[in-house]
Amino acid sequence: MENPLALHGRRYLVTGAASGIGQATALLISRLSGCVACVDRDAEGLEKTRTALEGSGHTTLACDLRDLAGISQWMPRLVEQWGPLHGVVHAAGLSCIVPLKVLTSESYHDVFAVNTEAALALARAFQGRKIYAGETGSIVFISSVMALVGSPAAVGYSMSKAALIGMARSMAVELAPRKIRVNCVAPGFVRTPMYHQAAKLWDPEQEARVEALHPLGLGEAGDVANAIVFLLADTGRWITGTVLTVDGGYTAQ
Repeated sequence: MENPLALHGRRYLVTGAASGIGQATALLISRLSGCVACVDRDAEGLEKTRTALEGSGHTTLACDLRDLAGISQWMPRLVEQWGPLHGVVHAAGLSCIVPLKVLTSESYHDVFAVNTEAALALARAFQGRKIYAGETGSIVFISSVMALVGSPAAVGYSMSKAALIGMARSMAVELAPRKIRVNCVAPGFVRTPMYHQAAKLWDPEQEARVEALHPLGLGEAGDVANAIVFLLADTGRWITGTVLTVDGGYTAQ
């Protein structure tokens, strides 16, 4: 029997591929014989990811996703040179931990642009006739448990991640006739550079409390990548418009 997770001959664009969940996803796609276009603003990190990818035919693109208008310009150029896409994973993201009383639009402007508006721009470009390969289409947005539960000082971040869920459901219905599935993955706290940056502000007791919120312990980037690839591959062929929560039991309590 053919492996339902095999991605041979398929091309995927992965944002945030220089580190964390995006990097782990790109690596797993390559191990499953898929080709990856790695996108991130960190050119040095992208090069490290590229050298770790298995197989051939991969490419990288250093760009800033805050330039929303630029997405509709570089995606067609990428496809013209590299080939049409079978899917998009939007793993790039920014954090926003600001108490409500001091939260301003300036606090979350870049966060909303990268986390949410870039997701919309990527999906809009992907479904274009010259960009989408026309079969086995899959878009995966990386949301967060912060879109599903509350947390102090997380209003800006939660807003950006909750919007992805509503977007995915509406896109799933609209794009189903074109055989494009749209889903979200909502991770709990995962050991990524973003997590370690936040953890610098905690004392050992605070970090222990965060870990205790996860009955299975903190996650690794690869745990989330496994779920993402499940949705990209034929294993997710009858799944669209949903949220796959990958949180070590965080939201089960």
